[in-house]
Order: sequence, then structure tokens, then C-alpha cells
Amino acid sequence: MRQQERLAGADFLRATACLLVLAHHFALRLDMRRIPEELGPTANILRFGNFGVAVFFVLSGFLLAHPFWRALDAGSDMPSLRHYTIRRAARIAPGFWFAATVGFALSLTLLALPLTPELVLRYVSGLLFMSQWHWRTLFPVEADGPLWSIPFEVTSYVLLPICFLLLFRLPLLRRRPLLARFAWLCVITGVLLTHVLILTLFPLDDIERGWQYGLQGGAKEWMPRYNPIGFFAVFALGAFAAGVEVMLPRRLSSWFDAAALLAFAIAAYRLVISPGGSPEAYGWLEIPYGFPVFPLAVATALVSLSHSQHLGRLLDNAPVRYIAKISFGIYIWQEIILLLIQRLDRGSFGFSSENVVTGWLQSCGLAAALILLIASLSYYLLERPAIHFGNGLTSRQSNRATPFKV
Repeated sequence: MRQQERLAGADFLRATACLLVLAHHFALRLDMRRIPEELGPTANILRFGNFGVAVFFVLSGFLLAHPFWRALDAGSDMPSLRHYTIRRAARIAPGFWFAATVGFALSLTLLALPLTPELVLRYVSGLLFMSQWHWRTLFPVEADGPLWSIPFEVTSYVLLPICFLLLFRLPLLRRRPLLARFAWLCVITGVLLTHVLILTLFPLDDIERGWQYGLQGGAKEWMPRYNPIGFFAVFALGAFAAGVEVMLPRRLSSWFDAAALLAFAIAAYRLVISPGGSPEAYGWLEIPYGFPVFPLAVATALVSLSHSQHLGRLLDNAPVRYIAKISFGIYIWQEIILLLIQRLDRGSFGFSSENVVTGWLQSCGLAAALILLIASLSYYLLERPAIHFGNGLTSRQSNRATPFKV
């Protein structure tokens, strides 16, 4: 029960993240030239649902760092990296591999792309979770663009225990929470400096750069600002928030309800002011998604909700918990479903309708129902069995209730 209380609000933020990304991909299919002028601002805001990616990174860092902070503060050994690796692989790999394979097959059939060595290289690099290191491979398959972020997050999974290993090797930090948190801020500083170094040393030319040249042109437009180290800075902010959370008393307080509401307001404000700028909402040091204001607001909300008196449990209601449960499936399958609808019905999403908004809403409703169905099947038939298998392999772990399972 204590663990559930500490993580109150996490399901809400996970569900919010996947729904934001879904809204983003819905908005990309809205013909902005034909919608009523008064709906333009709302449609533009929906396009910035890509901020959901930043929520995922902060949330993952927050959840996965908890057992490391507890062990460090207690002066214990570092949590088992074998168990950590098995559980992460069991949670991510099967669903990702299956979706990538379906996307690769659709690229060759539905999109009628020729089977080239480069297409195969992108697919294989994605299966190996190595596609994030070059613009040519950043999008593993043409038919499922959102898969790009999974290898980025896997990089953060690897870097998190490496950075904690440095902290565990320093006896001065054990049982000294404040000093250990300062050390983690130094880690974040080092990550940001490395990101700046990447921007400086690896600029890209403008040849076939831009979304008009397809996904690879878009990847070239993103990089080097989109790089795994910069995204680890977002992930590391979530890990720092976990360090703050475990230091706080277990007592719940309405002050944390107020703090969470304020954090949500700041995050929402940063999102809604993004229209008019770049679609990626580059922030400080050209890190996307309103860095650092937006991820800091999300991190603050996570800490506050886990200690809130009412709001965390209110937000983590049954429908929200279900969306959170199948959120990975929603993320990895949404683009495939949307692409199939568009290809099978050329007039979908309002493109053959006099009332473009009505047509778009009807297609979005159909797509949402199909995505929820496929995501549910993905969870119960593929993801959950893999999670149970991974948990079984690590059943001897003493702290089984840690966030390693999420």
C-alpha cells in the first residue's frame, strides 16, 4: 500500500502522455487550410501533443530511479542490474519487435517501397535498439514513425544505472541524501555539456533535409538536436525528482495537492504557448519539448501527486489506470492503424467531406476505437505474458514491488 501511495498520479501521467501523442498524430491528419478560422488555435495546440514524449521520459526516469535512491540512501548495495535488464527487456522488446516487424512488412506491401539495403539496415538497427545514433536509421520503419523514441528511451535505460554506479562507487554519498542529490545534479550538468558538444561536433548539411523529403529528411532535420544524450537529460530530471520524493516524509498533505495543480498549470501553459514556434518546441540548449520548463513541471507534478492528500488517487481512477496499462500498445500501434485507415479510405479524416471537422472527428473516433482494441490485445496477448515471464526470472529479488516492473 505504501508503494502505491508513493506512486499516486503516475498512471494519470502515463495515460496523459499516450493520449497527448495520439492527439498529435490525429492533428497531423487535419487539413488546416479547410477548418473554420475559430478552430485554428485549438488545432495548432493539438499538434503539440508531441510533448507527451517528454512526459514518458520524465515518468520513466522517476519510476526506475526509485530503487537506486533507496539503496544509496540506506547504504546498501546497488540493485541487481541483471534483474533490471531482464524486466526492462521483457517490458519493451516483444511489443516493439512485433510492431516494428509489422511496420516493416507494411512498408514493403501497403507503401510499396522497394526492398533496399538501407531499408533493411533501418529495420535491423531498430530491432537492436541502435537506430537512435544516426539520422538515416532514426526511423526504423516507414510505416510506424513513433517507434523512433523507443531506442532513445533504451539508451536512457542503459545510462541510468551507469550514472548511479558512479554514485555507488563514492562512499561519501552513502547515507548522505543531500550530497547524493547534488552529485546527481552534477551528472545532469555533465549530460547537458555532452549534448552541447554533440551539437557542436556533429552538424548536418542541408542536402535533402526537411520533412518534404520523407521520414529520413525529417530525421535529418531533427538531428543533432534530437540525440539520445539530450533526451537522457530529460530522463535524468525524472530520476532527480525520484531522489527528492524518497527524501520527503510519508505524510500526505493538501499542500502537495496545490503544488501538483500549480505544476500542471505551468506544464499546460508551456504547451499552449508553443504554437508559432518550431513544431518541436525547442527549449534551452535546443532540447525539444519546452526543456527545461515542461519536464521540470512534470517532474514536480510527479513528486507532488505521490504525496498529495486527494488529487493523486482521484486522478488515478479506473479508466485512467486501464489507459495507462495499455499505453505502450497505444503508442506503438497508433500510426499503423491510422495509416491503414488512410490507405483503405482515401477520403478519411475529412479529406472528401464538405465539413472537414466532422469528417475528421468521425475518422478519429473510428481510429481511437481500433487503437484501443489493438492495444488491449497487444497487452493481454503479448506484453503481459512477457512481463510475467520477466518477473518470474527475477522472482528472488528482495524488493519486487519496486518500479522496475512498470
